[in-house]
Amino acid sequence: MPELGPTTPSRTASRTRRQVVTLLAAAALAGSTLPAFAQDFPTKDRPIRLVVGFTAGGGTDAQARTVAQKLGEVLGTNVVVDNRPGASTMLAASEVARAAPDGYTLMYSPSSTFAQNPHMFAKVPYHPFKDFTPLSVGGRGPLVLSMSTSVPANNVRELVAYIKANPGKTSYASFGLGTSSHIYGEAFTRQTQIDSVHIPYKGGSDAAKDLIGGRVQYMFDSAPSAIIAAQSGKVKIMAIAASQRVSALPDVPTFAEQGYTGMDLPSWLGFFGPANMPPAVVKKLNDALVKVLAMPEVAKFYRDGGYEAGGNTPQEFAALVQKTHDEWGAMISKLGLPKQ
Repeated sequence: MPELGPTTPSRTASRTRRQVVTLLAAAALAGSTLPAFAQDFPTKDRPIRLVVGFTAGGGTDAQARTVAQKLGEVLGTNVVVDNRPGASTMLAASEVARAAPDGYTLMYSPSSTFAQNPHMFAKVPYHPFKDFTPLSVGGRGPLVLSMSTSVPANNVRELVAYIKANPGKTSYASFGLGTSSHIYGEAFTRQTQIDSVHIPYKGGSDAAKDLIGGRVQYMFDSAPSAIIAAQSGKVKIMAIAASQRVSALPDVPTFAEQGYTGMDLPSWLGFFGPANMPPAVVKKLNDALVKVLAMPEVAKFYRDGGYEAGGNTPQEFAALVQKTHDEWGAMISKLGLPKQ
């Protein structure tokens, strides 16, 4: 059984330094224009739009709506979630990249938008470092392996045995080509040497519906979405794709505990704006986000979904984006996945 252990990113030191500098500049120094705008931001009569690259009803959408309500209270204006699913979150990302850098268009996005898409697609309609301003991480949490209860298995090894006994007859869902859900599915397929069909969806919510309905047999899902799906009684959560178990699922073992290595790369969701946002607006938004994410009710909502809420500085978030981009790039290169 081949291992997919940690690898060293094949980036040159100079390129990595340039990308880090680009991100740090976007996070801290970009955008010296619109000073009056920054001083008055936000105005009560103009809502802030928070773009989410998935359909309503999934785990990412639920987190975004929870934060949006509290963020609006802190900032004194309405924050409205705008769902723009499709193209593995690239539709949402390109929408935000083209928006005016005035703080009124933001994005709540998974790490796949920045860490996987650039490595998985030949044509990405945005630059992951030059077109955005990192504001703050929102939550950190793993993906999990969820399985339809129609499959007669109680652990990962039994699931693998079932698929091998039915080659080409099983399928797994993902919430989009090039997303972490897809890449983990490919890594799982390669490591276990199984024959299963990949079916990409436009978001976790649509994929979970077909998993609950038994139309697909398994998927790598976000922990919040998987917990919601499991409440139907039609889905089992089989494994945690992280180095340790999560508090919301204390009885679910990790992949490593079940004998499968390399299934533990970082996964997070975070808040971004367009490039060249005024530093004063960036600071106001970051301060508000950090405050909201520290609220006990918000932290509990994330924790109940298998995530840990917690903000950080734009500079810290920029460094995390770069690190995650490089680590996922190394995994994709090792898997030999072709660009779509």
